[in-house]
Amino acid sequence: MKYQSTRGQYWCAGAAQAIKMGLSPDGGLFVPESIPTLSAESLENMRGMDYPARACTVLSAYLKDFTSSEIEHCVSEAYLSGRFDHPAIAPLHRLEAGVHVQELWHGPTCAFKDMALQVLPHLLTTSIVKTGEDSRILILVATSGDTGKAALEGFRDVAGTSIIVFFPEDGVSEVQKRQMVTQEGENVFVAAVQGNFDDAQNGVKNIFADRKMEETLQHRGIKLSSANSINWGRLAPQIVYYASAYLDLLETGEIKPGEAMNVVVPTGNFGNILAAFYARCMGIHIGRLVCASNANNVLTDFIQTGSYDRMRHFHKTLSPSMDILISSNLERLLFELTGRDARPVSTWMEELKLKGRYTVDQQTRQQVQDLFWADYSTDDETLETITSTWNDNHYLVDTHTAVAINVYRKYLARTGDATPTVIASTASPYKFGGSAARALLGDRAAGYNEFDILQLLQDFTKVPIPQALRGLESKPVRFQQSTAKEKMGELVLAALDSLA
Repeated sequence: MKYQSTRGQYWCAGAAQAIKMGLSPDGGLFVPESIPTLSAESLENMRGMDYPARACTVLSAYLKDFTSSEIEHCVSEAYLSGRFDHPAIAPLHRLEAGVHVQELWHGPTCAFKDMALQVLPHLLTTSIVKTGEDSRILILVATSGDTGKAALEGFRDVAGTSIIVFFPEDGVSEVQKRQMVTQEGENVFVAAVQGNFDDAQNGVKNIFADRKMEETLQHRGIKLSSANSINWGRLAPQIVYYASAYLDLLETGEIKPGEAMNVVVPTGNFGNILAAFYARCMGIHIGRLVCASNANNVLTDFIQTGSYDRMRHFHKTLSPSMDILISSNLERLLFELTGRDARPVSTWMEELKLKGRYTVDQQTRQQVQDLFWADYSTDDETLETITSTWNDNHYLVDTHTAVAINVYRKYLARTGDATPTVIASTASPYKFGGSAARALLGDRAAGYNEFDILQLLQDFTKVPIPQALRGLESKPVRFQQSTAKEKMGELVLAALDSLA
């Protein structure tokens, strides 16, 4: 199976080359030349499988140039190595009749990014070998919080790779920041960017597009790749957990064969919900895709109007991993919905770059609205949802999951659609413990630092703090660098001297 760019100017021989490169030279994102489907027989066989076996089945459909043993190795290293603290890997929690929360945060960094970023390093190193690459691979990552730590942990001391992570200086939680700046490993580097996530993401994209930088790195025997969801090797593993959720509902009798489930996803960069779209295309019976945003509701407006406009006020919210105004993965959806025609997609992306906005044609807009429903949650609504979910369901959620639950309530109220629903829970509540404590304890949480609050929250709820977050405040800080967005490339070159 070949892979092509959404901008139409570049093709890859296979998945290994696409994963190694990360981003296409023409600025587009790699997609498979066709979306594979899972037959009814395949789905029936997958029902009795555990999560790793389901992952092998789904990934094998996309990674045609990988052998079965190579895929099994990558999956085993990710999910059978003891790094996940729940045997189901991505368990479903029954919130109420017809509504389940899929907990995607049982990995080593307590966020859903682990679901893909524990697999990606093994896919990448396998790809390096398969393509005969002899250069060292430098992973560049822009993060709004969770991707950074998950990528650092995934690539830590992986042979043949180094990783540099940029995060917005004042745009992540204290727990997220501490997870990154205390990261262990000889091949890792972390720096803050003086700006927001979009500044960091644009800076990384500019480095990829800088031909002088490419030549400089080439002289050092280094090639760039990415662990952001622009890399197909990051996106493909996310498809698995939507397939697994559907199969789990079949197994428990919550739905019958042929019946659909709805999916609600809190998203900023659009990768997580795009994975659900691909699962739907593969034959997983998904009805409506509900896109949940915070006050940075650029995706809500796009889905409702067909116009994407990033020229708006940027809000720093209680759900910082979604504080994004440029949703990179939306480009892949537009490519699929336009009949895989790169011409309009390229035009829209150029308009976004030059003008900050674009409007799709009526046919594309209608296709988007036939598949997706969108709304957003304010910070006040998010806190209220954390409170009501605890009081009504005795279930503790983080701010991002609360955004999704709030938007699901709005969807149900406005449409009356009671289709069985899976809500993607993207982080442990303790990654954003300050907000959870504020919602549940009010003034009783005042005056505590973010780490003491975790203990306070555990004492109140009796929900244990994940092992990965215990004692985080006492770990030594390794990285204190900060850079202007215009200087990110210079910092990359300087950092290389300290990386193994």
